[in-house]
Amino acid sequence: MKQLTKLLLIIAGSISLALGLLGIILPLLPTTPLLLLAAACYVRSSNRLYEWLITNRYFGSYIENYRLGKGIPLKAKVIGVSVLWLSMGYTILFVIPLIIVKLLLACIAMFFSWFILKQKTLHKTQR
Repeated sequence: MKQLTKLLLIIAGSISLALGLLGIILPLLPTTPLLLLAAACYVRSSNRLYEWLITNRYFGSYIENYRLGKGIPLKAKVIGVSVLWLSMGYTILFVIPLIIVKLLLACIAMFFSWFILKQKTLHKTQR
């Protein structure tokens, strides 16, 4: 039973990691929470995968900085909010015909913008 639990956690962590990586280019997928979920699954199932994830040169520092409460780099905030509003703006203006759905998407974009911007900003001297 313990081996099955570990296997399921590895699968869940890997799916979460894949979705988190997609979240880098798809603004509605929350990258950091999905990476944190992957880390939580890996820490309970595979020390090797957990160490690989948190020491990864591309996104390991984001996990560590977020976990330690240091914040998100300004560049990541600017890129995240910009991509969010570019994609949502295009969708609202040119793709979705229903006003209620347009309003819902605008509210979602505002919420995620607020969430990103309310996080501490990680300055270069803090890294």
